[in-house]
Amino acid sequence: MAASDFDCLEHTVLEGQRWDTLAWLYYGDASQFGRIVQANPALDITTHLQAGDLVLIPVLPLTEAQQQVAQDNLPPWKRST
Repeated sequence: MAASDFDCLEHTVLEGQRWDTLAWLYYGDASQFGRIVQANPALDITTHLQAGDLVLIPVLPLTEAQQQVAQDNLPPWKRST
């Protein structure tokens, strides 16, 4: 999957940021970091990103984003995993 296959936001990495913290920041779910990794094949997959690196953040399709919001509004015991 190439970054040109979908819409992306650009994020400049701050000191101490990791793939999972970017996923939490943009998607509200740290486990979604794989999307960001796939969109950035030129970056090394290390625990911490280099401050100043430009990372592409894939934009979620509207239906998927709506589903995430719907899940977030449910009590934890009713959320699907």
